[in-house]
Amino acid sequence: MTYRVCFVCTGNTCRSPMAEHVFRRHVEDAGLGGLVAVESAGTGVWREGEGANPRTVSVLEENGYASTHTARQFRASWFPALDLVIALDEGHLRELHRLARTPEDAARTRLLRSFDPAAGDALDVPDPYSGDREDYEKCLEMVEAASGGLLAAVRRELEERTP
Repeated sequence: MTYRVCFVCTGNTCRSPMAEHVFRRHVEDAGLGGLVAVESAGTGVWREGEGANPRTVSVLEENGYASTHTARQFRASWFPALDLVIALDEGHLRELHRLARTPEDAARTRLLRSFDPAAGDALDVPDPYSGDREDYEKCLEMVEAASGGLLAAVRRELEERTP
């Protein structure tokens, strides 16, 4: 059975697509592409159907990542099909907890930077939308720094599922 991870930010055009593409690369490089599905969504509907922000696309492509993306809104009905729902900041985490229909749904949500031991108490990935290119590059650095820890956690979950 496929292990499913969904990254969630506000509009699904900056942070969550960046996290989706970075983590997908980690999964593929680890040889887990057939076992782990990676996707993303936003808490809001206003960007649904749009591509990723051009600055997100630029930073991803310049760092060797794919960038094809179509924004969509997260739906509470998705929780049962997902193993992990990864919020990019505390506001998203609160919104996901609000949408969760059961304690099990809420337990599936985590902050991305909680998988980065160097993050300390600074667990939000700041929204680069109103910023400059440097803000997008910092966002990518934070996402990359947390992806290794997230991959290790997913790998442990997969091992626990295997008899």
